[in-house]
Amino acid sequence: MLKIGVIISSTRETRYADKPAQWIFDLASQRDDLAVELIDLRDFNLPFFNEMASNAWVPTQSPEALAWQKKIGEMDGFIFVVAEYNRSITGALKNALDQAYVEWNRKPAGYVGYGSMGAARAIEQLRLINIELQLVPTRSAVHIGASDFFKVHPLGGVNAPLSEIAQVIEPAAKDMLDQLTWLGNALKTARENDSAADKAA
Repeated sequence: MLKIGVIISSTRETRYADKPAQWIFDLASQRDDLAVELIDLRDFNLPFFNEMASNAWVPTQSPEALAWQKKIGEMDGFIFVVAEYNRSITGALKNALDQAYVEWNRKPAGYVGYGSMGAARAIEQLRLINIELQLVPTRSAVHIGASDFFKVHPLGGVNAPLSEIAQVIEPAAKDMLDQLTWLGNALKTARENDSAADKAA
């Protein structure tokens, strides 16, 4: 089974992220080929990046960042739950991405975004950052936007469960999970082959 981390990228006290994170966690957990874990940035208390360089070049000194790297290194792939702040990702997520490098490499990344535009602009930027970190983005993503977003968010005055819009967002979620799994298996096999070759050299 692939180990997939669902990364909650907002740390605000009033965040909405828990609701879509739990929804995609539950959906992914129904599969028999994925072992899914919620990874909450709140739990890692990461400082602002202040290392001499990326851990691709210089060993990290921060104990909090080392703990973060260890957790990321355990995973075979990721689903980012994305809030859009001023047309981009959260500062907390960008900082967390920068705190590791080696541990992200050659793993797949999927996306669940929410907001009036379904976090489309933030996810587009996140894909570019992910590529630089040698993550492999899925083509499909879940965008909870427009009227659907306001049905399930308190700002809309309804705050319905995500099951109310399941018929709209589940097809994209299942497509994303299929792509994540295919890429995850291919990349895991390649990483293991590389590791075996390095040991044999």
